[in-house]
Order: sequence, then structure tokens, then C-alpha cells
Amino acid sequence: MPIPIAYWSTRKSSAAIDAFLKRPAFDPAAEGVAATVLADIRARGDAAVLAAAERFDGVVLKPSDMRLTATQLAAASREVTPTVRRAVREAHRRVTAFAKAGLRKDWQLTTRHGGRLGERFLPLDRVGVYIPGGAAPLASTAIMTATLAKVASVREIVACTPCGRDRSVNPVLLHALGVAGATEVYRVGGIQAIGLMAFGSQSVRPVQKIVGPGGAYVTAAKRQVYGHVALDLVAGPSEIAILADKTAKPGWVAADLLSQLEHGTGHEKALLVTDSAELAQGVSDQLAWQTPQLTRAGRITPLLETGLLLVVVPTLDQGAELCNRFAPEHLELMVARPRHFLPRLTAAGAIFVGHWTPESAGDFAAGPSHVLPTGGAARCFSGLTVEDFRRRTSVIEYARNDLRDAREIIETFGAIEGLDAHARAGSIRFQA
Repeated sequence: MPIPIAYWSTRKSSAAIDAFLKRPAFDPAAEGVAATVLADIRARGDAAVLAAAERFDGVVLKPSDMRLTATQLAAASREVTPTVRRAVREAHRRVTAFAKAGLRKDWQLTTRHGGRLGERFLPLDRVGVYIPGGAAPLASTAIMTATLAKVASVREIVACTPCGRDRSVNPVLLHALGVAGATEVYRVGGIQAIGLMAFGSQSVRPVQKIVGPGGAYVTAAKRQVYGHVALDLVAGPSEIAILADKTAKPGWVAADLLSQLEHGTGHEKALLVTDSAELAQGVSDQLAWQTPQLTRAGRITPLLETGLLLVVVPTLDQGAELCNRFAPEHLELMVARPRHFLPRLTAAGAIFVGHWTPESAGDFAAGPSHVLPTGGAARCFSGLTVEDFRRRTSVIEYARNDLRDAREIIETFGAIEGLDAHARAGSIRFQA
């Protein structure tokens, strides 16, 4: 199948490119379904969760079936081969090391009169991590979410993931959750998992925060429970942008684009931006050649028309601007001087620098979490970090003379805002 190549500049765009950039972060149809299911879960608890599991996943469960027992988790772990165990263990080690390096320390400064100001960082008590199932058992997402919560010292880490019609859950995923530190695992997915964690039920206590990626329905559900619980970010269908020049190898670029299209929800996006028409044509040829060789070719092929865009730009500087407008989840720099462009790139969930840094290194091995903003949300959200599992608390301790120095400020703002009691709370301490 010939893959078309588009042309773009800061002076001249096209309707096709504009539409590609404006992909919605939320699906209106999913929003309506999520609202109905969530309202039912708030009202009926377990019964509504189980009804939704049967409706959407075709699985019949009793309340006692939702949580996997320690015996079941141990049995699943025994099914995992030594090679897979080593990979899980090494990925966990790398993610743990990165998370520990990112932990912020409590700090304080001393005021001029001996008072103290500072911040404390304390773990949340109970969090929920959502691990997608469906098209693929994302064992790596177990590592990239629960590990961070464990490093943050969260005591209760609740994991939800969908099961098959036979109630089975992929054993590698369950093993990874155990390694990462999950304390409760439920075979519940989709909207019903988000509602279960947010509102709780007769069988499950609610969590304080929900993190993790998901498809359109999970993303819609997460948005609608905000306020009942805290959330991480908008993490929907996968996407990638690659800024490349003539030094990039077409086969490598094509492989990296396909690595995101193969997720298989039908909503993935892959964008190549290059100043080399020759490279764009080479990538097009490689995509046509590589796709039929992949096990998920059936899922990928439709996306070559709806989710893929190859764009030639006049200069790489203009290409960087196009990447910023796209604000991708993943952004690869496959150019001769990749670090030169880092200061120009202001909106991406994660940036992969150089020809030897494929996006899959971030998905599985590097250390930062692969839970990243999608749908253009990288303009205002950041990827998941260990600090998402902690609360920041300000600490203020004034000495008498600190309050004396601040008294006029307090009284003035109290008068401006008509808040007499605020002003008096400062002044009364100096009255005889």
C-alpha cells in the first residue's frame, strides 16, 4: 500500500495535518457510557461492577471472585519462565533506581527571627493502579506504576486489570505486580475498575488516587471520578513523533513508528517529521515491507491510513515547531545533533535522544515510567513519577517577631478583602 507523504511549513499547513494534530483526548461516546456505569457503581457497588464486567468483558464473577488470592498469585508466578523472571527483575531494579533518585527531600529555611518555613513529603495511604489488558497483557505497566508507589512508601497498592472470559489473568502480569509491590489485585477492568477504586464497594475500600493508562472508556471514567479521588494524567491510546534527518536509517524509523501503532486500539498516532524527502520515501517503503511481517499486522494495517502521517518540512527548526504543536506522548530525535534540538522541544511526555534510543527502551528498560500524557495533553501534563504517590505539605512556624513583621501585611489584606477575623487573628496577639 503506498503511504502518502505530506508537506508542511510554518507558513502553509493543510487540513489533513491540522486534523491529525487536533486528535481529541476524550471520546464523547465513551463519556456517556462511563457516566451511566459510574452512577450505577456509586448506587449499587459490587452488583453494578459485576454487571458491567459481564456486559463489557463477557465474564461472570461473584464478589468473592474479584480479588485474586495469595495462593492464586503464587501459582501464577510459578508459571513464569526464568528468562522472563530475569527481565522483570531487571526492569524493576532500573525503575526503582530512577524513582529513588527522583524522591524529593523535606526541606526548611530559617526566617530572619528564628522561625521556620518548609515542606514535608508524605506517602499516600492507599492508591489504585490500572493495568490495561485487552489487546495485550501490559506486564511492563505493572512495573511502571506499582513500583513507584512502593518506592514512595505507599502502604496499600491496589491493582485492577481485566480478565478473560475464563477468569484468567496473564501470569507474567501477575508476577510483575507481585515484584512491583501490589498488595491487592482485582481481575476487574474498564470503567468498572475505575468506579470500584474510586467509590469502593461492599467488598473493596476506595483509594485516594488512581494512576495508569487505558483506552477511551478508562480515560473517560478517570476524568469523571476526579474529585472523588486524585488522578495522574490523561493517558490514552499510544502515540509517537519522530524528528529525523538524512542521517536516520529508514528501517529504524519505520520500526519505531510501528512500535506504537501495534498497540491495537485503533486510535494510535504515529508522526514522522523530516527535512529529507528521500528519507520520507524510504520510511514509506519500509513501512509497507515491515508491516506484513508483524504478528499484529491486521491491527496495524488500517492505522497506516488513519493513524500515520509522514511529513516533509523545509527545515528541522520548523519540524521542531510541528512536533511541539503535536505535543506527543513519545518524541524521538533521530538527527545528527539531537541535543541541539532539546531546548526547542517544549511539549512531549518523554524525549528519546539519538539513533540508539528507541521508544521501546523507555517502555521496558530505561527507568522513567512509561505512563505519559497523550492526545496533546503533554502541553499541560507530565508523565507519572514517584512524587505522584506523595502529598506535599507546607510547614510554617513563626517566631513573635516574624508575626510582627507580617502584621501590617495581614491587616492590610484583611481590610482589602473584608475579612476582619483574618486581620484580628494577627493583631490580637500584640494586644495587652
